Amino acid sequence: MTFSLLLDCDPGLDDALALLLAHGDPNLDLVAVTTVGGNVSLEGTTRNALQLREYLGFHDVPIAAGAAGPLTGPTRDAAEVHGASGLGNVTLPAAVLATSDISAVDLIIQTLQAAPGTIHLVATGPLTNIALALAKEPRIVEWAASFIIMGGSYTRGNTTPAAEFNIYADPDAAAAVFAAGWTVVMVGLDLTLQAVVHAGIVERMHTLGTLGVDLVAPLATFWTNPLDDEWDGQALHDVCAVAYLARPDLFTTKPARVEVELTGTFTRGATVVDFHSAAPNAIVLTKVDVEGFWDYVHEAWANVNV
Repeated sequence: MTFSLLLDCDPGLDDALALLLAHGDPNLDLVAVTTVGGNVSLEGTTRNALQLREYLGFHDVPIAAGAAGPLTGPTRDAAEVHGASGLGNVTLPAAVLATSDISAVDLIIQTLQAAPGTIHLVATGPLTNIALALAKEPRIVEWAASFIIMGGSYTRGNTTPAAEFNIYADPDAAAAVFAAGWTVVMVGLDLTLQAVVHAGIVERMHTLGTLGVDLVAPLATFWTNPLDDEWDGQALHDVCAVAYLARPDLFTTKPARVEVELTGTFTRGATVVDFHSAAPNAIVLTKVDVEGFWDYVHEAWANVNV
């Protein structure tokens, strides 16, 4: 079975590798990409998406730029993790092809409207574009075949003790998205930190040839955490969200009610997850088959020639 997806993203080390997976898996049909300011500025995330499109070879996929900052509050980035460019030490050729002549919000709406019930929406950055699209056209809730996000957690944060970056970067957008009436598939830190890029995975990446040596391994090993005594490697958070669409059999899930904390002095941006709610609005990923995940991802990446 082939799954069509629209990827809303902020490339970003792991967003780049999620794009690679979406392009490399023959059972995934990447129909559009929209960008949002997040890991780095909107200018940077859009530039990276355009360069990756040409480097990896999905030239016919439209890319549209979206929101540069959150609905309210300060604009935040994660350049300390992803590097000033967003792609760590990787330098790609300048893109020749331009972005779409419509906004990310309009591309999301038009793409889902053109094929209702058949295109899966995957968001791996702050949820600003999705919230704006919902405000403009609430029927995207009905038109999306499913909606998967990388964001949040039920135990911890990575930007604050309580909040994960994608939610913290625009909590108001996240709150609107969870309240929109669809079932949000939440791929949070509790899941993504189970599959990290340890030394054995890096060795395997190098077997991908030029792709592995020049792109995959550098992206997957750029960031280290000197404050973590148990550090075993970088997590490829966004790759997990795309992998779930193609291979849900690799993951364990639980229904839950997820609300986004908006007012707490120390907890703004936290996802409050109630696994015992009688009114769930989300499916939360809790466990991954780590060996199966890396087998799947490696096989899909190996399909791409650069």
